[in-house]
Amino acid sequence: MEKIPEEQETRKTSRFQWFIFAFLIPILFGITVALLVFTLSGNNIFETAKKYSQEVPFLASVFNDKNSRLQEVMEEQLIGMQAEVKDREARISQLESQLDSKEQEIERAGLEKQRLEEEISELTAIKEENKRAFKDIVKTYENISAKKAAPILSEMKDEEAVKILANVNSDTLADIMEKMNPEDAARYTALLTAAKKAGGSNN
Repeated sequence: MEKIPEEQETRKTSRFQWFIFAFLIPILFGITVALLVFTLSGNNIFETAKKYSQEVPFLASVFNDKNSRLQEVMEEQLIGMQAEVKDREARISQLESQLDSKEQEIERAGLEKQRLEEEISELTAIKEENKRAFKDIVKTYENISAKKAAPILSEMKDEEAVKILANVNSDTLADIMEKMNPEDAARYTALLTAAKKAGGSNN
């Protein structure tokens, strides 16, 4: 009775060994040889398997799903990169616009400064010319006779006449005052005195 299980166990072991030696080892050997032959002949076994797997509906769907997902991921990354590039281009454009605006402001300020300097130079030249012209007028009144100068000054506006009288030399002033009628002489004397006092208080 105890020998029957041992015989059954022996049979199972013998069948398993026979399967390994008869089928499994030759199949593994054949696969190894096939891989070696494909590799030596320059063929990529995995690419070939992928190619033939696409002809099988189930395997083709697996490869297509993977490729589709990979493509989606790459497209998402590409869209993200393009958006970032556009953002940076917009920022660069904004900075360039601000720079142009600042440069235009600087240029306008420079032109305004140049215009003001030219105006100052022109006014200074006019002022100097007026000074020279006024000196010539004063010299003229000093050179003409007091008899001729007195009636001319009496016809002028008080401000203009006083300005001339204040700049002629003292001898000419005395001669002109002597030739004026007493009312005009008194008025101009008072105006000259007030002008001197104003000039002294300003100093």
